[in-house]
Amino acid sequence: MVRRVAVIGAGVGGLASIKCCLDEGLEPICFERSEDIGGVWHYTDSMVSRRVSVYQSVITNTSKEMSCFSDFPYPEDFPNYLHHSLVLEYLRMYAQHFDLLRHIHFKTTVLSVRKHPDFTTSGQWEVVTEIDGIQELHIFDAVMVCTGHYQEPYFPLASFPGINNRFKGQYLHSQEYKDAEAFRGKRVLVVGIGNTGGDLAVELSRMAAKVYLSARSSTWVFSRVSHHGFPFDMVHTTRFNHFLDWLLPSALMKRIKFRKFNSWFNHANYGLASTKSSNFKIIVNDELPFCLLSGSVVLKPKVKEFTESSAVFEDGTTEDNIDVVLFATGYIFTFPFLEESVRSLFDDNRSLYKRIFPPQLEKPTLAIIGLVQLTGSVMVGSEMQARWVTGIFAGWNKLPPTSTMMADVSKKKSPVKRNPSERENLKISFIGYIDEIASCTGIKPSVLRLLLTDPQLALAIFFGPCTPYQYRLVGRGKWSGARDAILTQWQRMLKPLRTRVVDDFSNSSSSWHWLCLLALPVALTAGFLLSKYPRPGWS
Repeated sequence: MVRRVAVIGAGVGGLASIKCCLDEGLEPICFERSEDIGGVWHYTDSMVSRRVSVYQSVITNTSKEMSCFSDFPYPEDFPNYLHHSLVLEYLRMYAQHFDLLRHIHFKTTVLSVRKHPDFTTSGQWEVVTEIDGIQELHIFDAVMVCTGHYQEPYFPLASFPGINNRFKGQYLHSQEYKDAEAFRGKRVLVVGIGNTGGDLAVELSRMAAKVYLSARSSTWVFSRVSHHGFPFDMVHTTRFNHFLDWLLPSALMKRIKFRKFNSWFNHANYGLASTKSSNFKIIVNDELPFCLLSGSVVLKPKVKEFTESSAVFEDGTTEDNIDVVLFATGYIFTFPFLEESVRSLFDDNRSLYKRIFPPQLEKPTLAIIGLVQLTGSVMVGSEMQARWVTGIFAGWNKLPPTSTMMADVSKKKSPVKRNPSERENLKISFIGYIDEIASCTGIKPSVLRLLLTDPQLALAIFFGPCTPYQYRLVGRGKWSGARDAILTQWQRMLKPLRTRVVDDFSNSSSSWHWLCLLALPVALTAGFLLSKYPRPGWS
């Protein structure tokens, strides 16, 4: 029987894991190597510790209603998209509200996690920690690794001939970037067009003399602001849209999505993406299109090589007098404290059952939390993982046999070996994955059942944003405030905008009433089909 649980890391996943352990009557002890909670959300301008943190200007890509813990909404007066300092403030509020800090050992480094000699029968782990140069051995019944996927910078210098031995300028990884002041008046090349690369190119364009942005793949750019000014994820991340993905042919859905992608601006005109692209990525950036339109950022193809002061691109063009190359090439995950026999069991999260458990272990007492990138908030994903894992540790939930888990992993793992920086091997459907883990935990809401007992709530769940509160309506951990949180989520979204109120004579409540009546048959049909014919393999 699991009792004592080691939680490694006091970021988002670590805090959720501590809280879920307490909910299940377990005894968590969290080890955090820094002096504070927050993980990457705890900004620091120091590079001494090599700790990965956000840069000074970071704003969340997911809105507050879609990114909170499921039983602890953000304060209603917080803006919808949050500066990193407000995310950290929220995490402090969460830790204080649930009394989590007393379970955390700060400035404590985990040196090793090894199987106990009798692991095959006990499932226990030997954990060695160090604080102030003093090492200590602990015995735990289970371990939750919550260090996330922003661990070690991926720095593929070998893929860029000349960067090491010819280029005379400066080059660095985006991990070292804190603000744009150091690049004032310089000609900068940003390599990589993920969310970070796009953000840094935009920010640098205000200080640098010139900014070039090198992209090797098709990239679709979304704005945080969607129809009628509502947050993008609240409008588009809905069970109704998820149902359409399930219902309609994939070729038709692809055409619909490409048309939606181009509704803001024609990506082909900007050199970003084509509707003929088979492999592409999606980033969130409100300002990049204007920067490209104004010439303050110039898009370039993949870099072929570097000379002493120039970058040569695959299309044969050259940009001269480059002062700085900034690699926004992502991160790789490493777990140096895990013993080699365990670490070798997974090379990425697709080797883990449900992206959490190494299926080959004799006992399911090691869980990797937060090593997943969703099309929505990883905060929500980490909490859902922690709820399921602690339910297994406490004996409420069960894992299938090893053979079943291995078959599931093999089915979902692509045979193609991808570049470590390509996050497509991590990114999966938000609703699909959360629903899958919720089903394992017994906390997934039934739209069909709610239509019969609470139609207003059912329609809000099906047609409205898939907010985390939906997973507190039933099962273990049910929260009495979940229904009200769902029905008032749009009010909380609007609250921080009501700093100047103007007259509006539109009768939105009446429109919503008629929409609900018209949508009732659709929701009934969808609920029946999804319950009778669940789509396999969401993750």
